[in-house]
Amino acid sequence: MARGPQVAMLPDGKRLHLQYGPTDMIVEADGDKDEVAAAYRQAVARFRTILPELVGENMLAASFRWSTARRMAEAARLHRGVFVTPMAGVAGAVADEVLAAMTAGRRLDRAYANNGGDIAVHLADGAEFTVGLVDRPDSPEPAGRFTITRAMPVRGIATSGRHGRSLSLGIADAVTVLARNAAAADVAATLIANRVNADHPAIERRPAQELDPDSDLGRLPVTVSVGPLDAATRDAALDTGLACAKHMRGEGLIHGAVLALDGHYRVAGPGLAEALPAAA
Repeated sequence: MARGPQVAMLPDGKRLHLQYGPTDMIVEADGDKDEVAAAYRQAVARFRTILPELVGENMLAASFRWSTARRMAEAARLHRGVFVTPMAGVAGAVADEVLAAMTAGRRLDRAYANNGGDIAVHLADGAEFTVGLVDRPDSPEPAGRFTITRAMPVRGIATSGRHGRSLSLGIADAVTVLARNAAAADVAATLIANRVNADHPAIERRPAQELDPDSDLGRLPVTVSVGPLDAATRDAALDTGLACAKHMRGEGLIHGAVLALDGHYRVAGPGLAEALPAAA
């Protein structure tokens, strides 16, 4: 790695930017200034070590040396009988790991670690966190906003889909998942987005390894582009994804999910439909 970790306070003086290789994070903490300063030092110290640890891990091993990889594996193992590798939870697991380091021994009102949209959240009594529900990860404006409270079993948010940083087997523009931690949300969002799918001549796919030789998806066909779809195809794809999300909710794996395709939505979980302009 020619370039080491990059650490900078953003111009607002509140948020910290952490970048190292493919990892690009924003972290923020609220509370006493000395506690916040200590939390940021802890976040930076842990952040510097995560990527070298992951590079040294064998993701096909039965067990892992480092805690970030173990978070990834634990999130994947929740989905028994479904093909998913630990790499599906890497962004969320890194967010969880940095947040854990940042909050260890600290008294903070609120904190979060946002790893490219996969977010780990810490909330003290009375604190809230408002998250944007996106219909496209590459869009600057969210389709709606949802507030997480301390009483909710939600400390992680993740979004997946064909427009995101990772390859997708499905055609969803975006699937946002709320779960117990960011790694769990990350894996669930990946799997639900894969299920928002259809066979249609307007959908172009290519083997994953042709797009990324290092992809853990090998020769599985991933979505490259999606042309105009008829309403029946679009709705069937969304409904298949919704059935997957509802199953995960029933198993206690997620708190809720919002699925978006071509300006239409499906929602699983309380309070999420009200946050959107329309939940068709």
